[in-house]
Amino acid sequence: MNHQPTGYITKTIFFLAAICTLAVHKSQAQAELMPYGNLNGIRVQGQLMDFNTSIDVVGNSWHKINATAKERQRPKFKRDGDVETVNTAIDSLVFTETVTDIGKGKIKINITCNVRRDTSIIGVYLGLRLPKAVYAASQVTLKDQAMATEVLKDDMPTVTAKGITFKSPVQHFSISTNEAALIIRPQSDDLKYIQLYFPICEGTLKKGDLFEKTFEIKVEGDIDNTDATILLDAAAQGREFAGLGGNFRLQNAKTDPQVIDYCLKNLRVAWGRVEMPWRDWQPDMNTDPIAMADSSNLNNHVRQSMEMAQRLGQMNMLVVLTAWAPPQWAVVGKLKYRPTPDGVWGNPLNNDNTQQIYKSITDYIIYLKNHYGVEVTYFSFNESDLGINIRQTGQEHLALIKGLGKYFADKGLKTKLLLGDNSDATTYKFIYPAMNDPEARPYIGAVSFHSWRGWDTPTLQKWADAAAKLNLPLLVGEGSIDAAAWEYPAYFEEQSYALEEINLYTRLLAICQPLSILQWQLTADYSPLSGGGIFGNDGPLKPTQRFWQLKQLASTPAGLKALAVTVDKPAISCAALGDAGKHKYVIHLVNNSAARKVYLKGLPASVTRLKVYVTDKDHNVSQKGDIKVINNQAAFKLSARCFTTLESE
Repeated sequence: MNHQPTGYITKTIFFLAAICTLAVHKSQAQAELMPYGNLNGIRVQGQLMDFNTSIDVVGNSWHKINATAKERQRPKFKRDGDVETVNTAIDSLVFTETVTDIGKGKIKINITCNVRRDTSIIGVYLGLRLPKAVYAASQVTLKDQAMATEVLKDDMPTVTAKGITFKSPVQHFSISTNEAALIIRPQSDDLKYIQLYFPICEGTLKKGDLFEKTFEIKVEGDIDNTDATILLDAAAQGREFAGLGGNFRLQNAKTDPQVIDYCLKNLRVAWGRVEMPWRDWQPDMNTDPIAMADSSNLNNHVRQSMEMAQRLGQMNMLVVLTAWAPPQWAVVGKLKYRPTPDGVWGNPLNNDNTQQIYKSITDYIIYLKNHYGVEVTYFSFNESDLGINIRQTGQEHLALIKGLGKYFADKGLKTKLLLGDNSDATTYKFIYPAMNDPEARPYIGAVSFHSWRGWDTPTLQKWADAAAKLNLPLLVGEGSIDAAAWEYPAYFEEQSYALEEINLYTRLLAICQPLSILQWQLTADYSPLSGGGIFGNDGPLKPTQRFWQLKQLASTPAGLKALAVTVDKPAISCAALGDAGKHKYVIHLVNNSAARKVYLKGLPASVTRLKVYVTDKDHNVSQKGDIKVINNQAAFKLSARCFTTLESE
């Protein structure tokens, strides 16, 4: 549908029609393979033709399925041109999955299964889920059907054929093999998906057995490149965005310095989060850590962490100090750095040593201030809702805020505590006891959560509501999208990872209105750079697409406030920031689908032109000219799968 604004002159509007157009990709298809082995679909002209696959191991019942999934195994991922490879294992079954782009909307999947121990199961299958919203009204045909449909395996209908095709009014999907395969269609209560299973191996498997199956998948369908409309309400002003922040926890002595230097030289970083190596600061409760430090016995990791804080402070950054690993004397039980078999992380604080705990932390902050000139803005325990590495309940978190917060104040420190600093957005109930206790309020400086999980709008809105209720800033203390990605670091360089990360940040800006999003990390850990020996890559140090996206976001002028904005296409995420007094406005857009025209409405009368910056697979914060604004409106072409920023002149 064409949303042509009144009063526009066509040749005036579209003189920049190709402003953000992407270069044509060499590959006509683009499989969206996750690093743990599941396909999300195939992209055609940037648009995702949605389906999902997994490798499913069915035990002695169809009610017991162990499948490849995020954070369920420990996979490895790599790419070589148009070929992506995942190596993973489920119990004693070791899999190698390769996915190859072979033509327009077409891919090949090869799966090998290596049996490491005698195993008796119903089978190993390529699981396929097709969204009913797209395929429910499909015409279904079978390729080279070998036998009539029958009922096997827990009353599930099965059929043997070389493939199956679904043709819906808007999209076609087909999967085929070079040999007859049993297609199992389970009885499912899932209202969202059509489920199918294609066997890789079945029955009793012997140690040393090797099975291999190859499948081809082809998709085609309508490309939605209809016009999008963005509505800006510049009068609806929210909270301030100070700018991009970063985590600077030192973990890799050889490769951290080069990444830190590059990021601090090339990014505007507004906030920094550093580690308090508490375990190394005071390993013995009965030893005075300040006296030890003053006698030239300061632990090297402590010194380096303090110097990191000093460096950030000298760049006029506000600093968050966070403790991960505690000393043994400060907790109950032997220190745990991995979960127990029942999934419990970390250790609770030892209440018998509460005053010594408060003093130890405060001594560190005072020493950092007196010797390194850093006044810590906020203090936290990292992810104490989960236990990495100190575990607390919500009530214990409340007691810490009131007790340690008062201790800070009594010692004349301005440092306050973060409420939360949670592992994920999903654990928001952890902050409720402190949020609802008026006695805790004077000691809370800001609300914080980490963005690893829980991205739906209602969950994110709970954090925005908490900050609004307390009238405090909100920090995303650790920003990124996959807490296990360090195990398959090649995925950091994938376009799909980069776009998902900046898409989340754009949504966080719009929904949560944070004061800062602190990237995890601006060091070699989860590095936005590649090469330089990072994760074994000995090539030259260079920025990735993720870095350029961070740079584009970090270039947002300081102090702009969130503005209300809506967009009528779900594939586009949008966040707007502005300052009416300075006549400065910035709009960030992430398009994770096909190219389309966009009409932006509601711009203030003071805005007459918008500069355009684009980062995508082929452009690095490239300025693509400017757009003329007429009658508070602008029109432009948004390219496929890009991060675009519009900035008023």
